[in-house]
Amino acid sequence: MNKKQILLELQSFGARLDVPVEEHGRCGGAGPSDDKAFMLDGVAAMVPTLGDFAQESPYAVISGDDGKYSITSNGRNVMPVEFVSTPKFYGLKTKNGIPYRQIAVLHGLDVLATTVSQRCIRWRREGERCHFCAIENSLESGATISLKTPEQLAEVAEAAVRLDGVKHMIMTTGTMNYHDMGVNYLIDCTRAIKAIVPDLGIQVQFEPPENLEDMELLYEAGAEAVGIHLESFSQDTRERITPGKAKISIERYFEAFKKAVDIFGRNQVSTYIIVGFGDSEESIVEGCRQIAELGVYPFVVPLRPLMGTPLENVSAPDPQFMERIYRRVAKNNREYDLAYRKSKAGCARCGACSGITAFE
Repeated sequence: MNKKQILLELQSFGARLDVPVEEHGRCGGAGPSDDKAFMLDGVAAMVPTLGDFAQESPYAVISGDDGKYSITSNGRNVMPVEFVSTPKFYGLKTKNGIPYRQIAVLHGLDVLATTVSQRCIRWRREGERCHFCAIENSLESGATISLKTPEQLAEVAEAAVRLDGVKHMIMTTGTMNYHDMGVNYLIDCTRAIKAIVPDLGIQVQFEPPENLEDMELLYEAGAEAVGIHLESFSQDTRERITPGKAKISIERYFEAFKKAVDIFGRNQVSTYIIVGFGDSEESIVEGCRQIAELGVYPFVVPLRPLMGTPLENVSAPDPQFMERIYRRVAKNNREYDLAYRKSKAGCARCGACSGITAFE
């Protein structure tokens, strides 16, 4: 079994944690997720570990007599694994007593990640909630706070860079309103962070704002990259899975992509494309080709069924299906001179939630 196959199967099937590894980082990705960062040959990969499907996975993490961890498949040792140690900044609090880890978290190996607003207007409106999302569940569990201020984010970012060598930062958010979608608040956050840690690369993620010129102000504030997440190229799928976001047409997303590339440059704009909603291989690959032609990096990921969401019992996509898509999308990316290594900050540069980096 080769390492690519192991990676793809881990990201689709998940893995059981048969030994305690709580002292090594956390479970959960940049947004609300059930993943944990696995270090596979020095490369970070986010692997589901909490959902019911992960408990039925053939993969498990065990510990040897020497204290080192290994991954097994059906009881057979397949490769060693390491976990990122809990970062030093997790031990700090703001002057108001808020733990830094409730403001931002370490994601992957060297990424600081935060959900700026843990509340989402679409989550609260009847018939608008994205079916794969668990954004407010994290808030209800007490793992985070509702709204992070620019000052809090700057304080945590400075500590994460100084104490733990964080290289770049992702700011995602629940949609804050139906107009600028929260972009102007994200501008304030970006400006505050850059004033304290000017060399920290920042990616900001949001829905297309009414005024696309708002993205110019985000660039002027210091953001290096943006994520504008379409999730699916099928309007039928969007209306079924992301009914609120589907009110913004695919055509409008493409307008936002073009404007963002004009502002931030090729390879500095990305979009999440989630495989596992029932979309065909051809529609996914062709859609990814179209946005790659525009200069947008298609960040393709398998569906991760999260506990507490309408899709929690849906099966993740087959690893072989993912491999075919990754190979074809990576080929198109090369033709349009796109690569995760060329991204200055954010999900594409990190790559831990996807397997596509293994094929570039």
